[in-house]
Amino acid sequence: MLQRLGAFFLDIIEVVVFAIAIFLFIYLLIMQPHKIKGDSMQPNYPDGEYLLTDKISYRFGEPKRGDVVVFEAPGTNGDEYIKRIIGLPGESVKVEGGKVFVNGKSLNEMYLTSTLYTSSGAFLTEGKEVTVPTDNYIVFGDNRLASSDSRAWGLVSKDKLKGKAFFIYWPPKSFGMTEVVNYNI
Repeated sequence: MLQRLGAFFLDIIEVVVFAIAIFLFIYLLIMQPHKIKGDSMQPNYPDGEYLLTDKISYRFGEPKRGDVVVFEAPGTNGDEYIKRIIGLPGESVKVEGGKVFVNGKSLNEMYLTSTLYTSSGAFLTEGKEVTVPTDNYIVFGDNRLASSDSRAWGLVSKDKLKGKAFFIYWPPKSFGMTEVVNYNI
């Protein structure tokens, strides 16, 4: 009887250790949950929404314009932000007259509400063109009036990217894959 009880507990321990190992493998290497904090991505990603970030894509491929990414924000002690990639390495980006221009072409951002416009900031001043260096990106929040982003504090290096948002799992009304944006420029 004592042997059976010992074998039963050993089986339970094995299952628990195996489950923890699978969880850690997935969490550390494949995908990670994140909670949206704040209004910088409204209305597309509201405060309190939960999503999964893909941690593999950028190990094998390059980020694309429109990707919604989680990254370690410059000048913070490891705080993670969520923003949308606007400028890619080698491109010139400027903010002028409330619009974003990439390589001289106006960026059609259909995910922004019509009342929002893009203002300049300390890094991306009105009319100043910035060329994005290799392995760096310019990121903006969708709610430009309430977003601290590249306009204020500058570039985000590729090594600071934690992952790409790909799946919303809470609240249930938002359940599903994130929208893929195509700019055609």
